[in-house]
Amino acid sequence: MNIRRAPLTSVVVLGLLSPLAACSSASTAVEACMAKQAVSATSGEVEGTYVGEDDAEGVKVTFKASDTRTGGTVTVHHWPTGDWYESELGETFDGSGTWDVEGGTRPGDHARVHLSFTEPELFLRGYTLDMLSVATNAERTYLYEDDDPDVCPAFRLRLT
Repeated sequence: MNIRRAPLTSVVVLGLLSPLAACSSASTAVEACMAKQAVSATSGEVEGTYVGEDDAEGVKVTFKASDTRTGGTVTVHHWPTGDWYESELGETFDGSGTWDVEGGTRPGDHARVHLSFTEPELFLRGYTLDMLSVATNAERTYLYEDDDPDVCPAFRLRLT
């Protein structure tokens, strides 16, 4: 009786392990599903329009660089609000503000984009997502909420 189940069990286990083999060359969950975390980035590298994926579906963000190397203006559509410790993202808004990018300052750090919203109104820290991490390779750039390094970020934006 156990002999008949053994082949089926082997097929199920092999099927579950197959996706892991495809990601075995990735050093982090971020790299496995998007691109490598950027150690540093300039405003020119971040500049552009991003569209949301997964939890960020429907979100659109446009970054315009200023004359400095570190930031510029940002326009958001359907940007989420609410307490980020809750399971629901809450309402969304369309607005604008400024942004700046900073590189990792310590070993193991990576580049981050800080957002400061001025329209429709100022938000209190933590009321809306105001910091995104940067992942990039030769083919694509992502901005994402870096909340758990062991899983693919659910809130991510891809440069179009």
